[in-house]
Parts: sequence; C-alpha cells; structure tokens
Amino acid sequence: MRFSERLHQKLQPVWRKNHSHPFVKEMGEGTLDKEKFRFYMIQDYLYLIDYSKLFAIGAVKANELEDMTVFAALLHSTMNEEMSLHRSYAARFGISNTELENAQPSPVTLAYTHYMLHSAQNGTLADLLAALLPCMWSYWEIGKELSEIPGAKDHELYGEWITMYSSKEFGQSAQWCIDLLDKETDGKSERELLQLEKIFLNTTRYEYMFWEMAYNEEMWPTDE
Repeated sequence: MRFSERLHQKLQPVWRKNHSHPFVKEMGEGTLDKEKFRFYMIQDYLYLIDYSKLFAIGAVKANELEDMTVFAALLHSTMNEEMSLHRSYAARFGISNTELENAQPSPVTLAYTHYMLHSAQNGTLADLLAALLPCMWSYWEIGKELSEIPGAKDHELYGEWITMYSSKEFGQSAQWCIDLLDKETDGKSERELLQLEKIFLNTTRYEYMFWEMAYNEEMWPTDE
C-alpha cells in the first residue's frame, strides 16, 4: 500500500468532517452567507502568502532538478492564479486593496501557517509534503464533489471557486504532490512514517479549524 493510500484510509473520519462542514456544504448549495465567504477570502489570501513559501522551501529541499522545476511552477501558479482569484473576489465583495493588504490573520490562520512552515523548515522534504498536502488534496476532492451538484459551478459567487479547485490542472498539481510523497516515503521506517502521519493529521485538523473559523468569522476573542 502506498503511504498516501494509508493516510487516506486511516484518517477518513477526520477527512470527511472537512468535506461535510457547513461552510463547504452551504457553498455547494449556494446558500452560504456572503459575509462568511468574504471573511474566508481575506483569511485565505493571507494563508496563501505563507502557503506559497512552502513551495519555495520545497524547491530548496528537492534533490532532483525536475522536482525543483515543478515546485517553482507551483509557487508561480499559487502566487498568480489562486491569488488572482482572491483579488477578483475581493473586488466583487467590495474589499479594497488597502483592506486586503492590511488585513490581519486570525488566530487559526496564524497557527496553521506557522505549523506548516515550522514542519517544512525543520524537517525533510517528506515532512514538508505531509504538511502542505491536506489543503491541496482536500480542496481538490471538495471541488470535485461540489462540482457534481447541479448548478454549483454556475453560481454567481461560489461557482468560480468550485471551478478552480475541481479543475484538471489543480488536480494534476495535487496528484504530483501525492506521488512525490509516496516516492519520498518509500523505504522509510515505521517510526518515520508515524511522524509523517502526525503532521498530516495535524494539518488536516487545521483545515477543519479554518472552515470553522471562517464560518463563525472568528478573530481574537480579546479584541471583541
């Protein structure tokens, strides 16, 4: 069994909670409150700034030129295509560039990105992949599931999000990272694999917390 298959099977209970979160379900149904999505887009924009750094670190840690090239391409597509979608949404929701650039991360955004960067900077290439994959992999699966709902891809607010993450191009990027993790874990000891499972589980949990944070529009409780 490939390590990615082991992860997917073992962590299904947590994995499916992300897919069935009210934010995700209501986005597919087209009933999600616009203010919740507005909050999400700002926080996800901040998240992507740090997430992009993982691909830069991946290019540094990669041992093969081909892998370095793909990481560089992922950095470029995230910084341009994904963040372009966010800027497009920002304009649609009346979010000025000033508001977007001066936005502050929520506690969950801050904790999530710092955990991923810590795992990537202080670990191996496999650690980095285990940290970044739950976001990319689950978004791909969620995008595909929501795209099967009649009319979801045509929704005036959420259709573009669903179209991007269900796309063949995004799926290819996710699959490349999955395959690279399998390659990097081939021959590793059970002790090493369990450590990677822990990282993958933690970032999967953070994915749930991110949806929850966005749904409840949670910032610092001391600022309320």
